[in-house]
This record gives sequence, C-alpha cells and structure tokens, in this order.
Amino acid sequence: MGFAVTDRWSIKSAPAMDAEQFQLWQALLEERTGMTLAPERKQFLESSLNIRMRELGLDDYDTYYQQLVTGATESRAMEWSTLVDRLTVQETSFFRHPGSFALVEDYLGQFAAERGTGATLNAWSVGCSTGEEIYSMAILLEEEGLYERAMLYATDIDKNVLAAAKKGIYPIHAFKQYTDNYRRAGGRQSLSDYATARYDSVIMEQRLKRTLVFADHDLATDQVFGEMHVILCRNVLIYFDRPLQQRLCKLFGKSQDTGGLLCQGPH
Repeated sequence: MGFAVTDRWSIKSAPAMDAEQFQLWQALLEERTGMTLAPERKQFLESSLNIRMRELGLDDYDTYYQQLVTGATESRAMEWSTLVDRLTVQETSFFRHPGSFALVEDYLGQFAAERGTGATLNAWSVGCSTGEEIYSMAILLEEEGLYERAMLYATDIDKNVLAAAKKGIYPIHAFKQYTDNYRRAGGRQSLSDYATARYDSVIMEQRLKRTLVFADHDLATDQVFGEMHVILCRNVLIYFDRPLQQRLCKLFGKSQDTGGLLCQGPH
C-alpha cells in the first residue's frame, strides 16, 4: 500500500496518543535514526504526526505506524524520509552564531601559518540541513585563501534537505538578513559577492561548490568519516540520548585530525 496525499482535511482535533503508542513511536525513531524523544516532547510528536496523517487522509496513529513498518518498500522509504524531515528541527542560517565562525576563522589562519602551502584542509558539516553552514565555511575558506586546498563534506540523514543544499538556492529576503552575521563573524567583503540574485532568490556561486561533497550519513549507525581538521556540529546532539551522545563524541574524536577543531556552538 502506498502513501497518497489527500485534500481531505479533518476538522477534528489531533487524537490523543496513549502511553503505549508513544513508546512504539519512540522505539521506532530511536531504532531507525538514533533520535530520542523525551516524554515532555510527546505533544510535539502528536502534533507533527497529526499534520502528516491529515495530509495522507489517516486518522489514527496505529494505522500510520503499521504503514511505515509493513508497507511497500519503496513508498515506505519515501514516506519515512518525509516524516524524518518533519520531525527534525532544521534551524540554520548563514554564519549562525557569528562567534563560532570567528573562532573557525582564527583556526584557519593558524592552519595556514603552521601547515604551509601544501597541506589540504578537510571540513565536515554534521547534520548540514539545507546547507547554509557549509556554504558559510566555504566563504571563510575563500577569504582565507584556503578554498583551493580544502575538501568540504556536508552530511545529513534527510535526503530532501541534502537535495536542497546541493542546489544552494535561498530566499533573497533571508539572505539579506544574514549580512550582519557575516560581518560579525569577520567577513571581509560583501555577502552578496558569493551569490547571484534571481527574482526573489539567490543562488550560491559555483566557485563555492567545486570541492563540496554532500552525502547521506547516519550518525547512529555509520562509521568514522575521514580525517577532519574542522567539524561543525550544531543542533545534532540534542536529539540523542546519553549513550548515543557518547558514541558520537568518540566518532568525532576518531574522525578528527590531531590539532583539529570541533565546533558545536551554543544550542
């Protein structure tokens, strides 16, 4: 059975989720993504599921759960990707938390001074969402004269946001608002130098994509991701329980080059 979006919207309020149902959904999310939902986030889960269920013409959690678990393989995978997109908070912007990027800029200057002209710099944006963070990193590298020596990796579990990140297209009104962040992070030019305006959007310049790789990566199950000099990890650890957080800290440690920088930033 496939998942068909319907125009039939129920006027009924969201059904209440009982404790057993919540535990089933908790277990499913943790098993497949490593994401842990605390009991106090039950209302958030109810609301998010109910919105999607109404789009699909479903009116109870058990039916939706069974379709996700036992439905046709291809449609089940597509629907799971859609649901994960709804449940993960993709709060991101260019040069979000400028102080963190100012720290990265200092590190890049130190890297250039200590490693010489022949060293390659590897950077990884973990849970990259729609790509603003990794493009911010690319801009810093360009301004430090390090871009041609860098390999940039941006990973996420959500294939939909990865596809959007690859395109590098953003609303022009939002892009203008990021200018202050860029300047506070130590930007030396104009943020508009790195994008081309087209109607109501901006498209990131191709020169920022030459050494940029987007990839599907599941932090709960996948292994070490290269030897990174800079790891950017924001809004990721908050989803996981302590054992998985500890696993990720070990994963980052094994993925990081000696003397590298792990930048989590404030949450």
